[in-house]
Amino acid sequence: MKTISEKIFSRASGTDAHANDFVIADVDYAMAHDGTSVLAVKAFREMGVSKVWDAGKIIIPFDHLVPASTDAAAVLQKDIREWIKEQNISHFYEGGEGICHQVLPERGFALPGKLIIGADSHSCTYGAFGAFGTGVGATDMAEIFAAGKLWFRVPETIKMTVDGTLGKGVYAKDLTLYLIGKTGIAGATYKAVEFYGEAITALSVSGRMTLCNMAIEMGAKAGIVPPDEKTSDFLKNRSQAEFEPVYADTEASYCKEVVYHADDIEPQIACPHEVDNVVPVGKVAGTPLDQAFLGTCTNGRLEDLAVAADILKGKTVKIRTIAAPASRTVLLEALESGVFETLVRAGVSFITPGCGPCLGAHQGIIAEGENCISTANRNFKGRMGKGGNVYLGSPASVAAAALKGEIVDPREFI
Repeated sequence: MKTISEKIFSRASGTDAHANDFVIADVDYAMAHDGTSVLAVKAFREMGVSKVWDAGKIIIPFDHLVPASTDAAAVLQKDIREWIKEQNISHFYEGGEGICHQVLPERGFALPGKLIIGADSHSCTYGAFGAFGTGVGATDMAEIFAAGKLWFRVPETIKMTVDGTLGKGVYAKDLTLYLIGKTGIAGATYKAVEFYGEAITALSVSGRMTLCNMAIEMGAKAGIVPPDEKTSDFLKNRSQAEFEPVYADTEASYCKEVVYHADDIEPQIACPHEVDNVVPVGKVAGTPLDQAFLGTCTNGRLEDLAVAADILKGKTVKIRTIAAPASRTVLLEALESGVFETLVRAGVSFITPGCGPCLGAHQGIIAEGENCISTANRNFKGRMGKGGNVYLGSPASVAAAALKGEIVDPREFI
């Protein structure tokens, strides 16, 4: 009797894999972005390997420093572009196409039952489609580039069930923050988390991506939602390969089982400087803000921008507010649906689809002592600028706060 992770690793390693076994597994797809491909390619070259294992299974999106913000970034990106041509990498996505964790699902690489490894910690996003997605360091990624496989310890699995229905004005981000607050930043360290229950099933694909994206923030190796009809609908005419959905056995062995009730959850805010420093929005309402940010691989999809647009329609933001669509596709959807115009008329500034302010590398940096509310996945000290304070919330919480210039319960505006 096996969990989803045990089944995926059994298939990928050709062994009868169980939790805590060490296996060498074949990787289905490998991803490195402009920030991590530099070190991965450097290590790959130092290995003395001339050709990658499979140029059709490597995906490289440029998303972190796009457009290049410094001479150094431009030079490094130029080098990676040349390596991509030299290796005939099939799937290269230039700056502006979007964030890696949005691009892979959009382009049909995030598939049920697959083992997908990214040189980025939020690669657990792919678990929203029933895959085992996880992040590794650049040296490990170089090993995958060379051999197409890597060693893993099969993780134990936590079964997390959320019964009931999320209330009005409560979104996937609030649910995710609530679960992280309950679990703690190290509560699921090197565990896979399988999500079940009415509230999980009710989430859209976008909402499931939000949830699995932040599994790493509770220490998890992977976050997985079992695939269903919503998954199939999303992947129709999109999938890059054949796939076989994987489900846990009824009698699968879990290291821990927890149950939560969606009806108990209200809008949540993660306060500086830890993602598990989570409180109901009412406890920090009135906190003054200098900047609001909508976007990232966590909440930069059309569904998220539309929630903000509904709140901001016909109004004007009080503080500087930035939006970064998760991809070019999302940007086009926002343009075609009118969401883009609504947000721009409300005073929101759009920037290139990509990571933008989330990592504080270029656009949207906050000054020392400033407060920002963001839909991103991390609020560590210095994350968006030296000395700034980052509060995390849902797109509704961010939009409502932008209107008031302070943290406020978004349900007042819905």
